[in-house]
Amino acid sequence: MKLSTSLVAIKKITSTVPRSSFGDNELEQAANLILEAAGVINPIVIRRSSINSFEVVDGHFEYHAAARAREIEPHKGEMIGAIIIESENEETLTKQVQLFRKQKADSSEKTSLQSKDIEQFLINLESRFQKITNQILEQATTNAKLENEVKELKKLMADKTEPIEVFKTLSQVKIVSKLQNAGFNQKKASQIAEIVENERNKKQFQSLNEVVERVKIPRGKGMVKAISIEKMLEIVDRWSENN
Repeated sequence: MKLSTSLVAIKKITSTVPRSSFGDNELEQAANLILEAAGVINPIVIRRSSINSFEVVDGHFEYHAAARAREIEPHKGEMIGAIIIESENEETLTKQVQLFRKQKADSSEKTSLQSKDIEQFLINLESRFQKITNQILEQATTNAKLENEVKELKKLMADKTEPIEVFKTLSQVKIVSKLQNAGFNQKKASQIAEIVENERNKKQFQSLNEVVERVKIPRGKGMVKAISIEKMLEIVDRWSENN
């Protein structure tokens, strides 16, 4: 049986050891070195978890560093060198991994998870949580800013109503308010607004001149224009100033 290294897509591999078990700085440094060297110096050991997916048996740090390299430059960090445990070599490779792991543990005098390991794990986790929190806050601030800008734009657009649109689309209450802003008293503004409503229900206004001609109020035994041409020009000027 000849042992060989295969190139396997990072996205097809998973690890049972969480990324937060390793320091961000070390992972970042290792990721950059992997990109510079176009690969890892030590192939990881993996076994199949399904037909087209794998899980890490040994080399969890290398895997997470390679995954980070893929995040930095997706096209350069897609693959990683790996030794795949298959049915014909499973017993031998599993024994080898167990023996090498034991040697590493003995040489570093780590037979169990120590307090400093837990402390480093929590520091890494806190650091990553802080980064995510900052990103969420920044996004929330950006969303709030955009929402305010949209509200201001909508308000501006509402305030910029064309004079003819006032008579064509606004409710009687709003027409009264607009006319009062243009100098009409409450009674006359209400009278004009009611006539505008009645007239446009018959036929929609097409121009301000048509509003002048059609909107009439009783005076004596006859009907007169509720808004003269001169007054309409004044109204347009007033509304333009307010806009």
